[in-house]
Amino acid sequence: MYGYTGMGWGMIFGWILGVFALIVIVWLIVKAVNYSSHSQNDDDKSALDVLKKRFAEGDISREEYEEMKKIIES
Repeated sequence: MYGYTGMGWGMIFGWILGVFALIVIVWLIVKAVNYSSHSQNDDDKSALDVLKKRFAEGDISREEYEEMKKIIES
């Protein structure tokens, strides 16, 4: 009837919406995986590891490092 084959603007927007939804889902999965991997890495570090990193990055002096290390180890 009237030569309508079912292909029209609704079909085009449906495909666009589907692709957009798929991109959003993949993006959310990637964000969730990255978040969980970062939080696990932070929890696995001991206080001494954090102290060593701060000293290596120059955030604290050698004296501060030695003093804090004594406190942690006691």
